[in-house]
Amino acid sequence: MSQDRRRQKPVESVWDYPRPPSMAPDVRRVVVRHEDVVLADSRRCIRVLETSHPPVFYVPCGDVRMDLLARSARSTHCEWKGLASYWTLAGLGRAVEDVAWSYEQPEAPYAELAGHMAFYPGRVDSCTVDGERVAPQPGGFYGGWITEEITGPFEGPPGSAGW
Repeated sequence: MSQDRRRQKPVESVWDYPRPPSMAPDVRRVVVRHEDVVLADSRRCIRVLETSHPPVFYVPCGDVRMDLLARSARSTHCEWKGLASYWTLAGLGRAVEDVAWSYEQPEAPYAELAGHMAFYPGRVDSCTVDGERVAPQPGGFYGGWITEEITGPFEGPPGSAGW
């Protein structure tokens, strides 16, 4: 990408994001692919912003190939959003564990996340935002999407717990 185009994008520091997290609608095209199959394609995402984390894009389930996903046995609890359910990619031959998560009954301030799903960019072949391929948040636990507009450092790698 040219330096001129890169300078046109506003740069966001994850250290300017709030805690507890905020949510914002995002109309950029988000596409998730695995093995040349589009798993999600949407311009109706919710972008969640939290201090020290790259944004997470939550895609409406209506824009996700739910026929390729199966509920996982895994669940976790977020102090802000509530109980998260995980989803395994099961419809393409070889299963890929926990490629996505959702909050089916999120805590009240995050009620808009119901009916949406977030994907780990490091567990599928590619995630893009308006054609830009994202990098996964380091560490494997968090599912943040790193684009050229985002600067860190990011929580996730060894030694960053408790930031």
